[in-house]
Amino acid sequence: MIKEFARAKINLTLDILDKRADGFHNIETIMQTIELADVVELETADEISLKIIGNDTLPTDEKNLAYRAVLEVQKFCKKNFGASITLTKNIPVAAGLAGGSSDAAAVIRGLNQLYDLNLSVKEMCKIGAAIGSDVPFCISGGTCFASGRGEKLKQLKDLDTFTVVLIKPYDEIYTEWAYKAYDEKPATVHPPTADIVKLLNKKNYDEAFKLFANVLEPVVLKRNSQIRSYKSFLQRSNTKFAAMSGSGSALFALTDEATAARIRKNFTGRAQFFITKTFGKVI
Repeated sequence: MIKEFARAKINLTLDILDKRADGFHNIETIMQTIELADVVELETADEISLKIIGNDTLPTDEKNLAYRAVLEVQKFCKKNFGASITLTKNIPVAAGLAGGSSDAAAVIRGLNQLYDLNLSVKEMCKIGAAIGSDVPFCISGGTCFASGRGEKLKQLKDLDTFTVVLIKPYDEIYTEWAYKAYDEKPATVHPPTADIVKLLNKKNYDEAFKLFANVLEPVVLKRNSQIRSYKSFLQRSNTKFAAMSGSGSALFALTDEATAARIRKNFTGRAQFFITKTFGKVI
């Protein structure tokens, strides 16, 4: 049996450049792996099967990215093999934390070991790109600048370890809706991503935090007063930086252990609440 941890991600900054002919958007984003993770266990089998623990609402067929990952690995390797997958869900869904993409990435990494496929990281990322825009990042993780649909990656220096507070409201925000709403009223001010990359590589965090922004955030906050309220709560809690991750609905704050403990004590909202940490490269 092979066990892989499918770690969540947060978007430290997210900018949308334009809409592509294929309906997707060209973006620039800095993504960061965090410790919060689903657990993926794989065993050899003649057929593909997927068992999910911790969330009985998710599909267990090819509609699930973890299941689809097996099909894409088969296709790439031109081999017909199965896999018995047990997926323990800890990452909230529809949260902007890449839970599904991370599960797919973990399956790809796991199959590479399980069947001695000898796939390189580049090859695994190519397989992942056929599944979803975030999957290539989730293959290797760490701190990355991503462009294109999110599949073009440039590894940055690992972020120093920060404690991460996550608040996931029970309201779900779907990526398709968020981008469509953004297209109706695009941002007029964009984060200076190139400058942020330089500051992060120099570990000048205080200046970088001042420039972080997510252009989808105003769209979502305008619609959802609960998410707006939770972000305000995190900003008032003496954190280093607070924002929405991806298209939401999860909010995160970078801080230290003592501040995170105080935030947990003071939090009275009805939402999922996590304290985790930033995490370096997976492979």
